[in-house]
Amino acid sequence: MPKERVTDIVERLALPIVEAAGLELVDVEYKKEGANWYLRVFIDKPEGVDIDDCSRVSEQLSDKLDEVDPIPNSYFLEVSSPGAERPLKKPADFERAIGEYVHISLYEPEAGQKVFEGTLTAFDSEQLTLLVRRKGVEKTVVIPLDKVAGARLAIEF
Repeated sequence: MPKERVTDIVERLALPIVEAAGLELVDVEYKKEGANWYLRVFIDKPEGVDIDDCSRVSEQLSDKLDEVDPIPNSYFLEVSSPGAERPLKKPADFERAIGEYVHISLYEPEAGQKVFEGTLTAFDSEQLTLLVRRKGVEKTVVIPLDKVAGARLAIEF
């Protein structure tokens, strides 16, 4: 049986804590940066999270992680908002982002490009539709979901 990833374990432990606080678990990252490991848990709610939300989740999750001890090495736990460029991972994320400006990167080129930015106009289980503006001309681009390597909200300049 394959070993469970740290992010999956932490997500399973964090989800009941986050939901009990009336928040949404957006993402979990476990990364090495320099000599240190960082466990980052991103939370949100419609009106945005504040320092009290982050602190409450951090304290409860830290206690749970100490109890279960699923991570063999030392790490820094960070609980925060996903920020203005929130990742889009779950179907609900994409549905909520319809009408928003997004950044999409692909595994392989579609219409000769691997990166698109535009307004998400539609989403279903197989594809997403963007309205892309280039040199003053608007164009609709349909991207198969299985080609999406990463997606996030973007800030339009």
